[in-house]
Amino acid sequence: MTTWTDHTADRPISLTAPSGIDRAAHHRLDEAWLAAAWSHPTTRVFVVSGGQVLIDETADGTTELVMTPSFEAPLTEAHRYFLGTDDDGVSYFALQKDALPGRMDQSARPAGLREAGLLLSPRDAGLMVHAVALENWQRLHRFCSRCGERTVIAAAGHIRRCPACGAEHYPRTDPAVIMAVTDDDDRILLGRQVHWPEGRFSTLAGFVEPGESIEQSVRREVFEEAGVLVGEVSYVASQPWPFPSSLMLGFMARATSSEIDVDGEEIHEARWFSRDELKAAFESGEVLPPSGISIAARLIELWYGKPLTRPGGTA
Repeated sequence: MTTWTDHTADRPISLTAPSGIDRAAHHRLDEAWLAAAWSHPTTRVFVVSGGQVLIDETADGTTELVMTPSFEAPLTEAHRYFLGTDDDGVSYFALQKDALPGRMDQSARPAGLREAGLLLSPRDAGLMVHAVALENWQRLHRFCSRCGERTVIAAAGHIRRCPACGAEHYPRTDPAVIMAVTDDDDRILLGRQVHWPEGRFSTLAGFVEPGESIEQSVRREVFEEAGVLVGEVSYVASQPWPFPSSLMLGFMARATSSEIDVDGEEIHEARWFSRDELKAAFESGEVLPPSGISIAARLIELWYGKPLTRPGGTA
């Protein structure tokens, strides 16, 4: 497997830039250390609920997570997740609650990762994606898969233990491949899922199956969804995607056939585009580009050679 280097786009892939946070996993089982970190005056805390957090704009126009000292945080013991420390020794925790707290100044607002991930600094985006992934897993895995007993939280939110059979359960991450497929004429293959609005096209993607390599998964998914055969597969980059628990593995792939035969179940329509055709389709609004937060946009840009053109001719 080769690694593809992006020489065309300046901005990093969303949610993947270095956050400056050390997850400090060795502290997760040290209850005395966690208690001391929680009570330290520099510790910062934010609430996550239903995949959302509070964000706020600062005086200089940047967007930040709304964080408070621990002594001002809402009360909770069971759903307190340690996320790590920064270079200054500040510890960060997330609290899972049924609802986000209100704000007296009314300036903060709730936001999910698809919006906030594009606005926050790498530090805040990294903290948020960690917290949202843990919250998703915690909400969906409350019972032991071995015996059915309700599990309890351990390791500062990173383990669930079964008090009945002793099993330990860890956060689940589902690997998924996402690929920009090109042909011998250097066209790109884009598809539209059945539940997407008219005009919304993106790269093909799918989950890795048990016992399957990621290269095999790329070839299988492209053939199943679009009927196109794939030869060479080159790794580009990965992106955490906690919707609810995926890790997107991005690839460039070279097609060895060009005839399209969509499956009709996941993909409603698929088309080959040259760069000029895609540019014209974006500018006219015939084709809507994928979300800027998704690695799909960056894979297309890697082939396209520059940032994607939005409707109206803007980048």
